Amino acid sequence: MSELRHDWTLDEAVALHDTPLFDLIDRARTIHRASHPAGEVQLCTLMSVKTGGCPEDCAYCPQSAHHDTGLDKEKLIDVARVVAAAKQARSQGATRFCMGAAWREVRDGAEFDSVLEMVRGVKELGLEACCTLGMLNEDQARRLKEAGLDAYNHNLDTSRSHYKSIISTRTYDHRLQTLRNVREAGITVCSGGIIGMGESTADRCGMLVELAQLDPHPESVPINALVRVEGTPLEALPPVPGTDLVRMIATARIMMPTSKMRLSAGRTELSREAQLMCLYAGANSIFYGEQLLTTPNPEENQDRALIEEAGLRPAAPA
Repeated sequence: MSELRHDWTLDEAVALHDTPLFDLIDRARTIHRASHPAGEVQLCTLMSVKTGGCPEDCAYCPQSAHHDTGLDKEKLIDVARVVAAAKQARSQGATRFCMGAAWREVRDGAEFDSVLEMVRGVKELGLEACCTLGMLNEDQARRLKEAGLDAYNHNLDTSRSHYKSIISTRTYDHRLQTLRNVREAGITVCSGGIIGMGESTADRCGMLVELAQLDPHPESVPINALVRVEGTPLEALPPVPGTDLVRMIATARIMMPTSKMRLSAGRTELSREAQLMCLYAGANSIFYGEQLLTTPNPEENQDRALIEEAGLRPAAPA
């Protein structure tokens, strides 16, 4: 197993990222095989439990109230519907069920109490339970832990220097404080970012350095390619080349050997070959289901065929 480091520098990360592609993949593959069960990929399902109307101005997000994307605002859905969706996800092979609410931050009250009930219901099905609800404080993190929450997703999105070009309604340090609150409550951390938002290679690597400096590393690192949505400020940006995503997965795998690397949003614009290369280079989890919150995702039968073609198998419940 590769040494766990928390002292990566930006120069080191950029040099690693820019290694000749096949050499980079070979190194990442060796570390991946030494650190994770051979031939497994975890299937995760992500459901939007409260859609649209978010007061944040994240430039990539169709759920922001600042952007006219034609998305209807919806209230928090009822607990029974979430549990039914989780049961269906389990029947299709998912072992982690993540619930996302378009909030800037968690607010105590009836809606948060309902989310806690959702977590309890998902756990009763034998699934890993994950939430992404925006910022939360120490007490809220503790209550989620008591309800049985396994993981909390709160992405850094990009580098500290590029962040201000993407979001103005919260700071980078707000995000890091939420991750600290999650960690201190005993919940595992899921945190990654998005490429294709006009950032430089140094920005991409800067985000990985921020994640790798966390001690311990995030247990889960989702790497997303921008889904360009009409009505958002980033709608006209070019698509992300498949090899860019492969490089990010491989670099992240080397820097954070024991973390699960989640191949996340943007897969509908990736070729099968690019997705297979990402799995080879260190991705060992995918989001499974036809929709990721409000953006499209490959159909389940496509992903099953992809996994079978790669000679992988869905991971069994923990």
